[in-house]
Amino acid sequence: MQRLSTKTVKIGNRVIGGGNPVLIQSMTNTKTEDAKATAAQVNRLAAVGCDIIRCAIPTMEAAQKISEIKKNISIPLVADIHFDYRLAIAAIEHGADKIRINPGNIGGRERLKAVVDAAKERGIPIRVGVNSGSLEKGLVKKYHGVTAEGIVESALDKAAMIEDMGYENLVISIKSSDVLMCVKAHELIAEKTSHPLHVGITEAGTIISGNIKSAIGLGLILHQGIGDTIRVSLTGDPLEEVKSAKLILNTLGLRKGGIEIVSCPTCGRTQIDLISLANQVENMVADIPLNIKVAVMGCAVNGPGEAKEADIGIAGGIGEGLIIKHGEVVKKVPEGELLAELRRELENLRCINEK
Repeated sequence: MQRLSTKTVKIGNRVIGGGNPVLIQSMTNTKTEDAKATAAQVNRLAAVGCDIIRCAIPTMEAAQKISEIKKNISIPLVADIHFDYRLAIAAIEHGADKIRINPGNIGGRERLKAVVDAAKERGIPIRVGVNSGSLEKGLVKKYHGVTAEGIVESALDKAAMIEDMGYENLVISIKSSDVLMCVKAHELIAEKTSHPLHVGITEAGTIISGNIKSAIGLGLILHQGIGDTIRVSLTGDPLEEVKSAKLILNTLGLRKGGIEIVSCPTCGRTQIDLISLANQVENMVADIPLNIKVAVMGCAVNGPGEAKEADIGIAGGIGEGLIIKHGEVVKKVPEGELLAELRRELENLRCINEK
C-alpha cells in the first residue's frame, strides 16, 4: 500500500515518518518509580517486538528514575506527562527520548514554552496527544458533540501552539474509543498535517473486545497509508498489545518476519487439546526469528491437506501426533512429545538459516 508522506522524526535510536516502517509502541504498567521492575518489563516487551516504550511519569521520583531505567533497556523511552510542566522538564533532563503532553493541560503558555525550550535544547520530540474524552467544551459546543472534526481541530491547534514557539519536532496522536470516529479523524488530519501520526484506539477494552476494535480501526487507518507508529491498547498484559500489533502489521503486509501461526477450528474429529496446543505453540515461537508459516491442526484426517501451504505443521491423533512439512507427513511422535519435537524442527530451520 502507498504510505502517506510525513516528516522524519528521530526518537532515540529509532526513526519514524518519511516512509520508515511503522513502529510498535506499548506502555509499561509498573510503577515507574521502581526502575528495576520497569526496565525488566520493557526488556520483556522489546523481546517480543516492541520498538518504543512509554512510561507514566506521575511524580518527580518517576521522572528522575528515567536515567536509571534507560541504562538497562535498548529501546527509546517516551515520558507520559499530564498537568505538571515540571515533570516534563525533569523527564527531558533525565534522558527521555520523547515526551507526551497535552498542551491544553500542562499549565498555561509560559509553562508550555518552558517545556518546549527544554525539548528544543536537547532535540527531543514532543508528542501532542488529544483524546475524544478530553475534548474542550468550546469544540464540543461548536460541533454539537464530540466529533472527528473537533478532535482534529483540537490537535492541530495544540500543535500550532508549539510551532509558534519555534519548534516543529512533533508527533501527533488523536484517539477515540469510537472506532469509526477515530478512523474519520485520521483521514481528516492526514490531509492537514505532515507531522508523523501515532495511531491507536484508546480505551479499546479487554483482550477480546480490544483486539477486535483495534484490528478494525488500525486496519482501516493503516490500509490508507496513514500512521507511523501504533499501539494496541488493551486492558491486560502489555505483552498482548505487542503481539497483537505485530499481527496487524503482518496481516497488512507492513512488516515481514516472525512466525505466522495458522490453526484449524475445533470439531468433532479433534482428538487432542487443540486449543491449549495452539496457544502453547504461539507462545513458544515468539522468540524464534524465522519468517515461516506454522500450522496447528486438530486431527490426522484433514491435517496434512489443510496444512500443505504451511512450511511446517503438527496434527493430532489418538495419543500421537504428526509432523508435517508442506503437506507431507515426515514423522509420527507420541502426543506428549509433539510440542518439543516441533521446537526441535524449528530450531533446526533456524540453524540452517543462520549458516
